[in-house]
Amino acid sequence: MNHHMRLVLFLACSMFALDVSRSIVAFSADDTATLYIQRCASCHGDKGHGDGAAGKYLQPPPADLATALKGKTDDWIAKVIKSGGASVGLSPTMVPNPDLSDVQVKGLVDYVKHFGS
Repeated sequence: MNHHMRLVLFLACSMFALDVSRSIVAFSADDTATLYIQRCASCHGDKGHGDGAAGKYLQPPPADLATALKGKTDDWIAKVIKSGGASVGLSPTMVPNPDLSDVQVKGLVDYVKHFGS
């Protein structure tokens, strides 16, 4: 491999690494709010009260996050988000979200904890 090709490969890898780090850092509060609306609000409601449109059809009904999360650790909340309700002895109607990144899960943990404030 000649020097020019090494330089191009190095720059391409550097740009990819920079792009990946930006996407992690750039996951903002707005992104988290959008993710909550997309993944959680249909059951838990916009304000986390368990009153989402789909939630009224579930048995047991979705938890009111303002009270259900009191005394729960961030790790516990993250496990419920990532692995679903059954992973911690809750209803299996709380679906897992295994495709979320650790950054997204952390954002959602912080976001849902504010409902109890």
